[in-house]
Amino acid sequence: MKTSLAGKAAIVTGAGSGINLAFARLLLRNQCNVLFADLALRPEAQEVVDAHSSPRSSARAVFQATDVREWPQLERMFNVASKEFGAVDIVCPGAGVYEPHSLQPFSSFWHPPGASPLSRDLPDSSRYASLDINLLHPIRTTQLAIAHFLSREPQPSFASQVPTYNIIHISSIAAQTSPLLAPLYNASKHGLSGFVRTLAPLDNPTHRIRVTAVAPGVIDTPLWRDSPEKLRLVDDSREGGDEWVSAEEVAEVMGSLVDGREEVEVVSSTAAGRGDGREGVRKVKVEGGLILEVSKSRVRKIEQFNDEGPKGAGNT
Repeated sequence: MKTSLAGKAAIVTGAGSGINLAFARLLLRNQCNVLFADLALRPEAQEVVDAHSSPRSSARAVFQATDVREWPQLERMFNVASKEFGAVDIVCPGAGVYEPHSLQPFSSFWHPPGASPLSRDLPDSSRYASLDINLLHPIRTTQLAIAHFLSREPQPSFASQVPTYNIIHISSIAAQTSPLLAPLYNASKHGLSGFVRTLAPLDNPTHRIRVTAVAPGVIDTPLWRDSPEKLRLVDDSREGGDEWVSAEEVAEVMGSLVDGREEVEVVSSTAAGRGDGREGVRKVKVEGGLILEVSKSRVRKIEQFNDEGPKGAGNT
């Protein structure tokens, strides 16, 4: 059974661009209010917020300037969303950064704090900004979301089997492929996938909180396009090479994990028991801990054990 997103409210960090903007747009189209939490909005994101700023809109969008490295600002997101929308039902701590190696490294394993003039990580800060953004911010936001959800009054549909609340994370195929170029990025995505699986038991009739994730491949977003070094990992010049996956394709999969449906379709390399390597389609239960890989025209469930790993167009 699929339930409507209409009348619900969401917080999406990093909604100023990329996958998170596409997901925010999808929620708004389905009449779900959205708090855009980001440092700033790209022009295309500002247009979306402006178009949904009226109280007469079918769904409202509100921008809250947020540095996800600062925990007080994460708390403020929930305060603002509660004030604007009454409460929050869906949380996506999607903001993330890549780990450039030489060009504007920001926070990179290969540019150690204090040893490299290019590193913005201070040697006396005892932290890496990239891990603050990619791993600690999703963990802390999830903590705040769970506290917010548990503080709310039981919903009228409490006896239903459909979870009331959703937290959806954005992991990556880097949690499996792990290129040497980006150790901190890879570590954060490995950690995030493990974190999502750890919280799977919250999807129960008492707590009713479903924590899931998507693991995108090569996605046509600023995170890739604005990183010359990340672009070097992509070979889309030859036949059979990599293919870009749109942010909208990822957002559609994310929507299927939060709209209350019971099952989603994924590829199966041994469909119907053929065992010949050809892919078919099977249905998997949507439940806490589920992680779906998203590549070109292909959605795959990532198994916790003995997984075959990313393959096919859209996976570098």
